[in-house]
Amino acid sequence: MNAPTTGGPSTRTRVWIIVLALVLLGGGATAYTLRAASGRTGAADTADPGFVLVGGSGALYARDTASGRVARVDPSAPGGRTVGGPSCDRFHAAGPTALCLQRRPGVPARSYAIVLDRKLREIRRVALPGIPSRARVSASGNMLSWTMFATGDSYARSSFSTRTSILDLRTGYLVKNMELIPLTLGGRRYHAPDVNYWGVSFAADDNRFYATVSTNGRTHLVEGDVEKWSARSLRENVECPSLSPDGTRLAFKKRVSDGPRDPWRLYVYDLRTGREHPVAEWRGIDDQALWTDARTLAYGYGGAVWSVPADGTGTPRRLAAGASSPAAPR
Repeated sequence: MNAPTTGGPSTRTRVWIIVLALVLLGGGATAYTLRAASGRTGAADTADPGFVLVGGSGALYARDTASGRVARVDPSAPGGRTVGGPSCDRFHAAGPTALCLQRRPGVPARSYAIVLDRKLREIRRVALPGIPSRARVSASGNMLSWTMFATGDSYARSSFSTRTSILDLRTGYLVKNMELIPLTLGGRRYHAPDVNYWGVSFAADDNRFYATVSTNGRTHLVEGDVEKWSARSLRENVECPSLSPDGTRLAFKKRVSDGPRDPWRLYVYDLRTGREHPVAEWRGIDDQALWTDARTLAYGYGGAVWSVPADGTGTPRRLAAGASSPAAPR
């Protein structure tokens, strides 16, 4: 005997209701996933009104650790800084240009390189694989470079891979990976599958640059030429070079130990004489130092930004706690 009808939806109707609910839920989940993958964070993706790059007069910018946003270091402001820039994992600025490397959520690791103008408004965005590592803008603001970790997340590890790009804002031309640049090592053309570049620093002419190349377990300082698209090694054991404002010296990380504790010391190399000397910073600095002027270096260490004289005298001085990625637009 059949059960009496209760007036509820039929089996077919219930099936269609379930299907429709699944479609709607799936669409919502897809939209959420796309929003998350885009890496945008609403208002924090852009600078606050009036927060702009100010060149000269010792202006220093850095990434504020608490908020993840770019801040201007200002001892007279609450907390010693004014936070108002975009959210960045790595930041650098020079001339009228800023470069913001922004990690996107999700797996595999993906990021954005965001080019900003003097008012920190976005003018170009490049989608990238990997984890932000180094960011540099030439003094004129025309040439940009960034380095991403493709695998691993530390230069102290023996197994890692980097991908370094160069962007010319004058032409819009982007070199996504400079590993194919013709390399001369020890006076001979060199080819190897383990070549990695990182830490580019541009000269004032926007053509010559310095960088680190790693191959066969060794690191080398290379001098490159953008127009000729070539690079040649100058010496070994140089990482993350940073060219001085007058173009005569390089600050760099020198490996002094094979152990995991403080493997590097911060050095300065004179390009004219070939001489080098350590600065008065004994801790292991894993950063691409910044020349805030012709005499002073700034760098990140232990969750803060520090400075030290470049000539080897003096002592380290903390510029900003809870900060990283210092930049001093000139």
